[in-house]
Amino acid sequence: MMKILTLNTHSWLEEEPIEKLNQLARTIVDRDYDLIALQEVNQSITAEPGQTDAYFHDASLTDLFVHRDNFALLLSKKLQTYGKSYHWCWLPVHIGYDRFHEGLALFSKHPIEPEGFLVSKQQAFNDYRTRKILFGKTQLDGQDVLAMSCHYSWWTEEQAEGFLKEWQQTLDHLADYDLPILLLGDFNNPAEVAGQGHELVLKHFRDIYQHAEEIDGEHTVIKEIDGWSGNDQKLRIDFVFTSEDISAERYEVVFDGRKTPVISDHFGIEATLHFSTES
Repeated sequence: MMKILTLNTHSWLEEEPIEKLNQLARTIVDRDYDLIALQEVNQSITAEPGQTDAYFHDASLTDLFVHRDNFALLLSKKLQTYGKSYHWCWLPVHIGYDRFHEGLALFSKHPIEPEGFLVSKQQAFNDYRTRKILFGKTQLDGQDVLAMSCHYSWWTEEQAEGFLKEWQQTLDHLADYDLPILLLGDFNNPAEVAGQGHELVLKHFRDIYQHAEEIDGEHTVIKEIDGWSGNDQKLRIDFVFTSEDISAERYEVVFDGRKTPVISDHFGIEATLHFSTES
């Protein structure tokens, strides 16, 4: 049995951001997640370098320092005050809002072997369209797995860029791995729209919302947010996808104001999973 969380944190862009970080940490402790994938994990460009410890993997992902206000660093430290030490890694992807190094993070109860992989046509760090995926080999329930924290571009019919390009790059890179796979994050492709990104992913992976034995909630965006100007629809754009050797017991929308507070412009997803070989 394994409990997973994915959340686009929109970090340092929400009101009362420290309180929201604390609420995230308390929920992680209370719900005892085994694996956590976070997107829009920011640090100020101008902040001073911070101090990481032995639970941080791996500085070789980037030439950038982890800064003192790095959201993942502060979350790690907050979790340690509760007696919870998670292994973690952070991959900067591009400059966001002209003032942040924006990136992806993974947290695991077990050591992580991380890898960052460029999937977008754009490569410049100062181009917000640049996209990378954070791959992390770790363990869940005693087995090696490949976990991915993902933040993809929007759909476009242009095959040379956007989600189509990024997804094909992802598939090509996944051919190098022979492990159970979990794709976690913000795909910017609504499940409600036929013939686009969600359907492409379903050709290769399971959407646990469609397979879970128990479902509590559905949508992860319910208003206009950054990147979805003018949106007035309820959208399911954040996902937990798995390879076929992983089964879903429960899907729950979290940080939506029901059982857990709203802490971002996205809601999160909690998944309870097990390996399909289990009886």
